[in-house]
Amino acid sequence: MKEAGVTGLWVSHPANVRALTGFTSPEDGKVLVTADGATLYTDARYTVQAREESGVPQFIARPPETFQHAAEGVRGQRVGFEADSLTVAGLEDLKEHWPDAELVPLRGLIQGLRQIKTADEIAAIRAAQDLADQVFSEVRPLIVAGARELDIALEIETRLRKAGAGSAFGVIVASGPRGAMPHGHASARVIEDGELVTVDMGAKLNGYNSDMTRTVAVGQPSDEMKRIYNAVLEAEEAAIKAVKPGVRAADLDKIARDILTGHGLGEAFVHSLGHGVGLEVHEGPGLRGTSDDVLAAGMVITIEPGAYLPDVGGVRIEDLLLVTEDGHDVLSHSPKEAI
Repeated sequence: MKEAGVTGLWVSHPANVRALTGFTSPEDGKVLVTADGATLYTDARYTVQAREESGVPQFIARPPETFQHAAEGVRGQRVGFEADSLTVAGLEDLKEHWPDAELVPLRGLIQGLRQIKTADEIAAIRAAQDLADQVFSEVRPLIVAGARELDIALEIETRLRKAGAGSAFGVIVASGPRGAMPHGHASARVIEDGELVTVDMGAKLNGYNSDMTRTVAVGQPSDEMKRIYNAVLEAEEAAIKAVKPGVRAADLDKIARDILTGHGLGEAFVHSLGHGVGLEVHEGPGLRGTSDDVLAAGMVITIEPGAYLPDVGGVRIEDLLLVTEDGHDVLSHSPKEAI
């Protein structure tokens, strides 16, 4: 906050609220941080829950009483607010009730701190990925000719639910030509013999997420799809090998992109190499060619190169990694099949 030039901070982004307080219903909470401490604001539905979960004091009320309570603490202060999550209406409420505070838009302040995971967070993400690996191993035999994409996704989601978790995001099951859609959420399409099937899934367990993609073959795919698969696998393995503290995220993206370009697939790699994972499925650092982020121990990231050919098909292979003091630890253990 001092570096950002503010003496107070109004936190509204749910993942940041949870990170600061431990409150597991952060979409119905806000946090005011000042030099004197922090306060969690939520309503009476969460009186007991907030008391049991929150690591900071709570004030139970709804607006406008919430803002009125905080007004004295922000009088004459420069108060930062999260410009990427506070609504226009929310900002107008702050201006109305805090006329003596200078409101300063900020971006990414708490998100930057969240990039380095604590030991407890790493354990939570590891548990989520272990569950995802288990569920994928159970569902893999069901990915056969004649199965619908929707049925595969439903099996994944059901098994995650039965294990006490949820799906980190809408399960992607993209077969045959639909594999050219990086976010090809499961459809009613029937998987055919000789096709590749991309499955992108993650578990959300105790608030923390995992993320993994495997592309598998049903029968014998064409020589061209085999070539694409092995090019993506080569790019993924090379990028993983380079992961360690001090490496620029942009350089990792370049490693994978250069390999795919060498295989004539550079233009088919249409997204960044990866992203951070934690309380959100997509968070910092960003592993893209324009990123200024540098890897540090404690970050949890994905490495997920892909190649997508419209009307033909596509391949993505994604692993979840922990950046360690001397390199990395691959958290996803589902086999990458030889095709």
